Amino acid sequence: MDRPAFLQDDLDPQETREWLDALAGVLETEGPERAHYLLESLVDKARRSGANLPYSPNTAYINTIPPHAEDGLPGDQEMEHKLRSIIRWNAVALVLRANKESSELGGHIASYQSAAMLYDIGFDHFWHAPSKAHGGDMIFMQGHSAPGVYARAFLEGRLTEEQLENFRREVDGNGISSYPHPWLMPDFWQFPTVSMGLGPIQAIYQARFMKYLHNRGIVNTEGRKVWAFMGDGEMDEPESLGAIALASRTGPSSRCRLQLTTKIKLSRPSRDASAIAPSDSGSSISPSPMNAHTLRPSVLTMPRLCKYFINRAW
Repeated sequence: MDRPAFLQDDLDPQETREWLDALAGVLETEGPERAHYLLESLVDKARRSGANLPYSPNTAYINTIPPHAEDGLPGDQEMEHKLRSIIRWNAVALVLRANKESSELGGHIASYQSAAMLYDIGFDHFWHAPSKAHGGDMIFMQGHSAPGVYARAFLEGRLTEEQLENFRREVDGNGISSYPHPWLMPDFWQFPTVSMGLGPIQAIYQARFMKYLHNRGIVNTEGRKVWAFMGDGEMDEPESLGAIALASRTGPSSRCRLQLTTKIKLSRPSRDASAIAPSDSGSSISPSPMNAHTLRPSVLTMPRLCKYFINRAW
């Protein structure tokens, strides 16, 4: 793991090892809370003594939930794995079969493949549909992951094979739209999230509006969540972080979950996630509470993935 420049030159490795061993002992015998207290006390003492401690908002690129603190995942894991494999396959087939008809149709493959686990865990274990007991959650899907959502809907019987065969050809009413489009598919999509950047900013304002309605007794939004999925490339759009300050001021943390879903960009180099996290560090938006092992993105190489499926006929 890369270390800050001021930590790369160790003048006394033995002393450093003694401090690290002492910290490891505190963690083992007294727990992380005590270790955190000691570290904060040391930093405070150093600053009050006149030491110039460089500030960095960047933290280690690791999961925020350690494995020992993870809750057990309910359900039939073998069955969910089979379903996830079918959905992933159909998502790829949906795009490639459409492009056999015409290469002008385009479509996105890697976006959903890199975030499939997150979507499936959400669909299977977290998200609520509207019912008498629950008003329903609000999901801002990352627009370029639409093929995976269509593939799941087909498996559930909500979309027909004819509709999938007419991917990106919805004008005559027999197909499905390229991206989340409530106007073209009002019974399917909740929110429009393309062009990129619309989803994140909408999600924050939606969470704020739900809080407004609840606090004034207009609508009971208790237990309802706003989930926003966004891509790494999407975070380059000014709209994506345009409302972060609003979230920090109003504090919709109990209702808004923002999840960075993919490390893939098709048109330019990807920024490291550490360059995104500091921008969000002042907000009160909570990260997704999914288990840590579900948050490790599987970065797929686009050319390799395409070659794999193109070489196999169906």
